[in-house]
Amino acid sequence: MCGIFAYLNYMVPVKRQEVLDILIKGLQRLEYRGYDSAGLAIDGGQGADQSVINIIKQKGKVSELQKAILEQKDIDRDTLLECHVGISHTRWATHGEPSPLNSHPQRSDEHNEFVVVHNGILTNYKDIKMFLEKKGFKFESETDTECIAKMMKHIYSSHENKQVTFQKLAEETIQQLEGAFALVFKSTHYPGEVVATRRGGPLLVGVRSKIKLATNAFPIIISGEVHCSDGRYPSGKSAHPLMHQLSNGDEGDAIEYFFSSDASAVIEHTNQVIYLEDDDVASVCNGQLNIHRMKMNNSNIRELKTLKLELEQIMKGNYSTFMQKEIFEQPESVVNTMRGRLNYEENRVVMGGLADHMGEIKRCRRLIMIACGTSYNSAIATRQIMEELTELPVMIELASDFLDRTTPIFRDDVCFFVSQSGETADTLMALKYCKSKGALTVGITNVVGSSVSRETDCGVHINAGPEIGVASTKAYTSQFITLIMFALMVSEDRISMVSRRREIMKGLHELPKKIEKVLTMDEKIKALADELVEERSLLVMGRGYNYATCVEGALKIKELTYMHSEGIQMGELKHGPLAMIDPNMRVLMICTKDKLYSKVMNGVQQVNARQGRPVVICNPDDEYVAQFAYKRLEVPETVDCLQGILNVIPLQLLSFHIATKKNLDVDMPRNLAKSVTVE
Repeated sequence: MCGIFAYLNYMVPVKRQEVLDILIKGLQRLEYRGYDSAGLAIDGGQGADQSVINIIKQKGKVSELQKAILEQKDIDRDTLLECHVGISHTRWATHGEPSPLNSHPQRSDEHNEFVVVHNGILTNYKDIKMFLEKKGFKFESETDTECIAKMMKHIYSSHENKQVTFQKLAEETIQQLEGAFALVFKSTHYPGEVVATRRGGPLLVGVRSKIKLATNAFPIIISGEVHCSDGRYPSGKSAHPLMHQLSNGDEGDAIEYFFSSDASAVIEHTNQVIYLEDDDVASVCNGQLNIHRMKMNNSNIRELKTLKLELEQIMKGNYSTFMQKEIFEQPESVVNTMRGRLNYEENRVVMGGLADHMGEIKRCRRLIMIACGTSYNSAIATRQIMEELTELPVMIELASDFLDRTTPIFRDDVCFFVSQSGETADTLMALKYCKSKGALTVGITNVVGSSVSRETDCGVHINAGPEIGVASTKAYTSQFITLIMFALMVSEDRISMVSRRREIMKGLHELPKKIEKVLTMDEKIKALADELVEERSLLVMGRGYNYATCVEGALKIKELTYMHSEGIQMGELKHGPLAMIDPNMRVLMICTKDKLYSKVMNGVQQVNARQGRPVVICNPDDEYVAQFAYKRLEVPETVDCLQGILNVIPLQLLSFHIATKKNLDVDMPRNLAKSVTVE
């Protein structure tokens, strides 16, 4: 989805060109989120003049925006700026087609008095637009975001003598908004100041200073207690003793702030960040950061946290794309998911994030797993083993459908929310719904500090490491393992499950080496991709534990190659899908050995009898499969409930190679976004 990046330097002399470079680099770090246009706003006056805001926007990649900046002849690039605010944005079109006019920042008027970047969707923008048009405002774009900038100008103009702080102005503006958003504002009326807020959209503040900061626990200020002192309205340093705790104790101390949708854009500048919560309003004036709220929530502080992220983790290294890198990182990522949690000698699993709630989980009525996309497929993949080990009913819900139905939820339910980013809009809405019903909420996410990890009662970080490619690969296998570890943890006191648990734990221990072996098939899969690159459709079939693998593999093929692909439950073959089988329909079937092997082979023979040419994923030296397979991809054998992890990797590689041969962008497929932060 859309990406926000803003930079404020206070008492840190920076050339205007350096500001532009920082903003562009920040946008490049956010490119993986998915976008179709980009833009930025800086002070555009000559010298250090802050009375003019220069907006530069362009359709297409950030590189196109860079070209547009180079073509700007009236930018004073070499002036040193002691204090400056620059805001930037990558847009994923929702209201209005991709174009410079619809790109962000959006402005209040032709003089750019107020500009804003926005991640999210306003649900009441038509009402706001109608109201503002009656007030004489003229709209130039098709976006909902333009309403925000114009509403801010309208509210500013309504204040007598314009005696209102930027922070207060932002609060009055967002009170008029409905929907989900993360916003960053800049204004000619408040030079050197920035205001950021969120409701449903992710937003963090990075802080960089050469001097040690005065506190790591930053207090929330109830609005009305503090006003910025800048000569326009009465206030002073004594207005609130907490106001200066995140400055370095002296107003002249240098400090820089980075506002971003994602930690990946700030890590090269600082590892000190504050994660904003819904309805927080963060404002910086005279280098001092304050976080305001209209009313207090459960927490009265925001902690300054240290990111455990290295710049190298978000670089491609020796790989051609991030997706290729992430596929080949899976032997390491699954180890990181299990590290410190599995005790093979004692046959135990310990996940600290769940330990305090295990009693409540074991007494629950049912387990409900709620997710979207690939995360939903990881829930399908583990439902069967979870039911077997926990002996509890397990429901799986697509978050959007779950909300559409207003599904009954009870206080003794345990609801899992699975999300790679931890910011998926539908999943977060479902989380709020389940919390309102009193259910215990458990988060399974890859991003520390994400909304899911903060708002659930307990949870587990999958520790897969940063995943930049839009199509999820290593996060899927780590989610898979995390959910299996949960089932092992719940069942540890069941005597009847001892041998089964030991078998699974042994399989987990051997898994990284077997993944490495699967990855050695890369050249063979690349050759298969040569054969399939011109095909229009590919059916992926399996059953039992491998049905989820089929659905996930088909999703990867659709996402990356734009080829039609469908994951089919092989037990349903005679109920419709068999009609599609002919010599021209390409079929991939998963036939690894488990208790359903004979039934799966019946399906292979049915496809074969209709002149189908199945490519089969099977275990080594399976001569029975060889009789019916057009081609084979042999993967190592493991425990039935873990086999899906090994089986999905050839499908990840296949989709990658087909897309590469089509010269498609595998890291950023068209129309898709990594973090889906709107409904």
